[in-house]
Amino acid sequence: MTSSHPPVLLLHSGGMSSRQWRKLGERLAPTHRVIAPDLLGSGEKPLWPEGEPFHFNADVDEIERVIADLGEPVHVVGHSYGGLIAVTLARRIPTRIRSLAAYDPVAFGVLHAANDTEGLRDLARAESNPVFLDEGRGGSDAWFEAFVDYWNGEGAWRAMNQASRDSFLRVGRKVFLEVISLIEDRTPASAYDGIAAPALLLTGERSPSAAHRVVALLSEALPNARVESVIGAGHMGPLTHQAIVNDLIAAHITAAP
Repeated sequence: MTSSHPPVLLLHSGGMSSRQWRKLGERLAPTHRVIAPDLLGSGEKPLWPEGEPFHFNADVDEIERVIADLGEPVHVVGHSYGGLIAVTLARRIPTRIRSLAAYDPVAFGVLHAANDTEGLRDLARAESNPVFLDEGRGGSDAWFEAFVDYWNGEGAWRAMNQASRDSFLRVGRKVFLEVISLIEDRTPASAYDGIAAPALLLTGERSPSAAHRVVALLSEALPNARVESVIGAGHMGPLTHQAIVNDLIAAHITAAP
């Protein structure tokens, strides 16, 4: 049955699944048609084939087809890697986007294009760990320790329960390939200046400096963007500060034309 409600597309972060947005989806469901897909190699999707190359554009292509099938403009929400997919979609097909909301989108290309000293120095902090870019160990327990601890602080990976770690490790190779492709991205902030839809760019007060700088540079490029810093939150704010983040996103979507 086709819904008369405007569609909203919820894109999860790397290593997670569509379940990340369950509460927000339930909140929006009375007034919107909620689509929360698992990205390639994630959630209920088949694991990414061993040995196959990957670039984040494959996920962008997949979600662009979802939008095309809907046949009308959509509200797009994304977190971290899902935020990168969201802003890339908005750059590719701006007339198909009703509104955009992205929490710490990992559009690191804007840092390189601007030669942003603060952001690049923070990225170098992650990349200086020998395991971070190690093809042989990418997606392993040691790799996730470097990856998760960069985003959430030293000891964050080991503080997770075993079931959560196992869930990440199951899709670890795909997450590593996502990270390698987005680190190599060099898309400048100016490439996003055609996104006319109202945009909400969120970041956590305690998110890494690189994430803060990406949001700042994107906010300068997007003509209808506003920034919200979630007090006390870090990179995983959509989970740790779920009520606040969902309130901000829901209000943004409701206010959009």
